[in-house]
Parts: sequence; C-alpha cells; structure tokens
Amino acid sequence: MEEKRGAAGAALHALDRLPDGVLLADGHGCVTWANPSARQLLETPVQPGVRLAQAMQLQDLHGKDWFGCINPYDGLALRSKLVESSWWSVSGREVLVTGRLERDHPAGPVTGVAICLRSAHARERGDRSRSELVATLAHELRSPLTGVKGFTSTLISKWDRLTDGQKLLMLRTVDADADRLTRMIVELLDVARIDSGRLSVRKEPTRLAPLLSSLVDRMAAPVGRRVNLDLDGDPHVWADRDRLAQVLANLVENAFTHGAGDVDVRLRGRADEGAEIIVDDEGAGIPADIRARIFTKFWRQGAGGGSGLGLFIVAGLVAAHEGSVVVERAPRGGARLRVLLPNGAPYADQTE
Repeated sequence: MEEKRGAAGAALHALDRLPDGVLLADGHGCVTWANPSARQLLETPVQPGVRLAQAMQLQDLHGKDWFGCINPYDGLALRSKLVESSWWSVSGREVLVTGRLERDHPAGPVTGVAICLRSAHARERGDRSRSELVATLAHELRSPLTGVKGFTSTLISKWDRLTDGQKLLMLRTVDADADRLTRMIVELLDVARIDSGRLSVRKEPTRLAPLLSSLVDRMAAPVGRRVNLDLDGDPHVWADRDRLAQVLANLVENAFTHGAGDVDVRLRGRADEGAEIIVDDEGAGIPADIRARIFTKFWRQGAGGGSGLGLFIVAGLVAAHEGSVVVERAPRGGARLRVLLPNGAPYADQTE
C-alpha cells in the first residue's frame, strides 16, 4: 500500500512540472487534484474538493459554460474521450481542452474525469504565420495578374489607336506574365507533392552538358549580369531531365534575386560516375549559422522578394533523385550551392 501511495505521489509531482494543465475529478464531480498550470489557465485557485463545474470557469463564444455543454457525467454511456475544443477564460484567453472519462466497465457510470488544458497561444502564432504566408503568395500572384489585366484592358479599349508594335509589346508582356503565373502555380503544386511524399520523377539516361547549355542559353539575365557556364566533361546520369532543368532554373534565379554580380554554373563529372553542379554568385553570401534553414519552406532573406519556395523545391527534387544539395561560401565571397547527383542507373544496368 505504501509503495502505491509513493508511486502515486511521484506521478502527481511529475505532473506538477508539466507546462500543460492537468485536472482530476472523482465520480462525484469533485476535484481531487490540479497542477499549477491548470490553476493558471483556469485563472482560479482550484483546490481539492471544489466542484468540477465551479473549477472549470470556461465558456464558449456564445457564453455557454464548459461543464453544461460537455456534461461529462451524463450523456452517451459509451463515451470515453473528450475531443479537443476551444474555450475562453474570464480574461478572454483561449484554452484548448481535452479529457478522458474513466469507467469501471463499458457503459458504466463515470468514476473519474481527467482533463488536460493547453494555451492556444502557440496555435495562434501558427495561424498568424500561415496568414502571413497566404498574404505573401497572394501578393506574388497579384503582381502578374495586375499586368495581364492592365494590358488586356488597354488592348480592348484602345485597339484601333495602338500601333502594331505597341500591340505586340503588350501581348509579349501578357505572355511573360502568364508564364510567371504558371510557374508559381507549378511551384505550389510541387510543394504540396513534396509535403505529402507524392513527388515522382521519371528517370531516363540524361546528358547533363547539353541540358545545362540549352537552359542557360534560354535564361534571361538581368541587365549588367551574366550566366557563365563551365562544362568539365559530359557526365551521364539517370534522371528526370525536366526536373533537373527546374532545379538549375531555381538555383540561377535564386542567385539573381539574392546575390550580385555574374552567376557561374559549373558541371563536373565525379569518380563514382555521378555528377556535380555548382552555382556561384558574387553577393554577400549566406551566413554559416543560417545555412541549415535555407531549404525550408518559405525561407527568404533580405529584400530580394520571391515566394520563398524555390530552394525548398530544389531540395525536394534533388532528394527525389537520391542526391544532395549543400550551401557553401563561393570563392568570390558569395553563396555557392552544390548539387551532388548519383548515377541513378537501375540496378540491372549497374550490374551488367
């Protein structure tokens, strides 16, 4: 008996140190124990022996009491869990409440109630963060849409007064903005696939040198900046060429957006029959203490703008190829992003 009491006391002492509130009541509706966090969240000095209905001074948004709405001692006899729900204290603090109903046998009377309380502050921060992200994405989508709407409205209303050159310029701008919107939507879909583990790649024998040369030729560099391509051999890997093109495009665009000077792209073959792609810029670089974070979703630095999805997608696509991507300091002081790709050949081809 003494051992049981000692174990129970040790358990209650451990619960006293929890950041979440814990409150216990017996089968007669009286509180038997409450830890300090519970008293703080309930904003009342809950003492053993007080009625549970009196201790749980929480209401919903309509002013209804927790005890009257939940009715833990009555209701469905098979009920054993109280689903987490939001309630508000006297001061207006949101509290998340969940619990368990104890019964000696199924469908029997409630012999005890265990309630867990948690501040909703962390969830509020998460909600604010998601709202900020939604606002950022909405702004990124609105910018090209504004251009499309403005030029199409002008073309419709002033078609006869515009020269062919002016019409062509507007249509090209609309086409570029439409491409930008399409890329952003594809990025969002890729993020969803990466998060859910549904991102797939279609591997095939791929020559990297022609792929990189073609992509660099098509990418438009900002005024006064160039993309310098250095090819050391023509390594072959099994890869999804469209996905690899997306990886390089995101890396170069990231260098243009957040770096400075020219962007150097290097391709190297590796002794283990894989390949290495290096993208350098001449900017301020990325401090060592935050490099581990740059591949997280919605990471952004400085005033360069962007959706903050590019490097997250790069990491996901490279991982889908069983490769790796790391950030280092470039020789000229900027950021270096190094992508390591394995050969990736199917097992049967590797053993021939």
